[in-house]
Amino acid sequence: MSATPRIKARAAKALRPRDSASRADRATRTTDLGLLPSLLGYRLRLAQRAIFTDFVSSMGEAEISPGLFGILVIIEANPGLKQTELSIAAHLDRSSIVPVVDKLETRGYVSRRASAIDRRVNGLWLTSEGSAVLRKLKRTVIAHERRIARRLSAAEQQRLFDLLAKLLP
Repeated sequence: MSATPRIKARAAKALRPRDSASRADRATRTTDLGLLPSLLGYRLRLAQRAIFTDFVSSMGEAEISPGLFGILVIIEANPGLKQTELSIAAHLDRSSIVPVVDKLETRGYVSRRASAIDRRVNGLWLTSEGSAVLRKLKRTVIAHERRIARRLSAAEQQRLFDLLAKLLP
């Protein structure tokens, strides 16, 4: 086993919801959180951490973060998309999109090709391997979404989406 999987296994074990919940229970019994529980940002951050932990656990050996998954989905939906357009769609700084695309290209999931309209500009496409991987990832993500939303009715999920949309600029 290489160092990276061992480190990831230890990190995953440390972040297991059961372990985290018991630590959190102990901490909240002995530690006054003051203003924090009344803050929307604090509650959103706790939810985001729980969702991220489940997502990473769901991905297993795929080593795909929610961000990388999102980039693959956007490229699939917009073949030939320019990196600048991708950064806007993904809400990422243009300078941070290059290493993300490099990572996906190195893995063989994405290819850059010169635009037919402007050869100075590269468009992004999923490779056949990227398309195959994304099909599997989508099934995993759908199961993850069902798992994290299992305590919400369809109406509650829609209400949550509507409320979150109100927080966006």
